[in-house]
Amino acid sequence: MSLDTNKRLVRAYFDAFRDRDEGWWDANIAPDFVRHDPGLDFEVRGPDGIRKLAAVLHGGLSEVAIPIDEIIAEGDRVLARLWFQGRHTGEFQGIPPTGKSVDIVVMDYFRVADGILAEHWALMDNLTMLKQIGAVDL
Repeated sequence: MSLDTNKRLVRAYFDAFRDRDEGWWDANIAPDFVRHDPGLDFEVRGPDGIRKLAAVLHGGLSEVAIPIDEIIAEGDRVLARLWFQGRHTGEFQGIPPTGKSVDIVVMDYFRVADGILAEHWALMDNLTMLKQIGAVDL
């Protein structure tokens, strides 16, 4: 796969995540895909793991937008620097809805294999998100 193809795949992943496009996940997420994410208390494996992650995030946050600032590719790796934005309108990590806006920076690093996403390392600014919804006061 070309570097541009890998970059388009990652860009499409964020569109599919925002839109909860399960058909895209089934076609473009490897069955043995794994997301490494220190901010989660559950495993994300394969398309079903993405479904669970989407249910958690979309269950607590609405009006989701994922603007991408930059995508860099090298070999089978793709790095995306982006924002995760939304409104806290449902229970999220045990926190009742506040209606407050969320706007945090995210760094996502992917491995592509055979034209689909095989692995993902995620770093989200969870502390800022918790501060924005009023769950912590620092």
